[in-house]
Amino acid sequence: MKVLFIGGTGLISTATARQLLEQGHEVTLFNRGKSENRLPEGAQEIHGDRKKYDEFERTFDGMHFDCVVDMVAFSPDDTASAIRAFKGKTGHFIHCSTVCVYSGPVETIPTPETEPFHAIGGYGQNKIRCEQILNQAHEEDKFPVTIVRPSHSYGEGGDIIRAFGPTNGYIERMRQGKPVIVPDGGEGVWASLHVDDLARGFTALMGRHKTIGEAYNITGDEAMTWRNYHQQVAEVAGGAFHPVFIPREVLSQWEPEWARSLNEILAFTSVFDNSKIKRDTDYQGQTISWKEGVARNLSWLEGRDKPLLKHEDNEREDQIIARWQKMMES
Repeated sequence: MKVLFIGGTGLISTATARQLLEQGHEVTLFNRGKSENRLPEGAQEIHGDRKKYDEFERTFDGMHFDCVVDMVAFSPDDTASAIRAFKGKTGHFIHCSTVCVYSGPVETIPTPETEPFHAIGGYGQNKIRCEQILNQAHEEDKFPVTIVRPSHSYGEGGDIIRAFGPTNGYIERMRQGKPVIVPDGGEGVWASLHVDDLARGFTALMGRHKTIGEAYNITGDEAMTWRNYHQQVAEVAGGAFHPVFIPREVLSQWEPEWARSLNEILAFTSVFDNSKIKRDTDYQGQTISWKEGVARNLSWLEGRDKPLLKHEDNEREDQIIARWQKMMES
């Protein structure tokens, strides 16, 4: 199978492209050539800027791919250009969307693909418009699109996020026995998926005619509260979890930079129904537990030169906690 990734060096696309190469498929990456390529030898690269739409579309004249995977369509104009570029030039077009199209209070938990769109933030709203344009192209011109909606994906090459504050630094704080801030009471429910499992979902969809015209969640099956999320990270890292619970409204007011996503998807129960892709493909779902995935991700992070915790971030979190405790005492 000949597969083209628009993007190709990000967390999800790297894992998916690696699996395809290991299976003997032909992989091509289209990107600007500015990000590290962590793939083994064998992938071809085409460098260019997809935002230069005319040039991007001309690049693929005379080419044909069995599957095109668009990892970096973030606006309706990006998607409209991709449709023009690949109409009649691919048997399958996979668009990476997001569960942020559902962000906010949902009607059903676990949330299926039939959940009405109600994105709060601009990211999710733009992805909704991208999906609408693709579905229209499928209905009117039989454009062979399948839409994928991941949630939190993580793994080697990326960070271990938290609901509030800079990524990774909280791990070192727990190793030092210091308290870490957790929004509200830590009872929000969350599901994470290692990119290797997510990649298996992408590859399971490729070339399956049954999936054309459909949308699929590919998210973690292991649901956990934010309390449990942090506790398991502490156990893997060899630290202790001492939470300080602060309402998200307070955190958003005091530290809007650190609370950027706190009032969108991170503020709500984010557990999704993955039964549709398991029904329509041979994808089996999550195989890498959160603890195993964290151990792998942490090992990769610690192999880098940069420390997990910056001094100024450590001090800043101490100051927020002290401010909250003083307010509670008074």
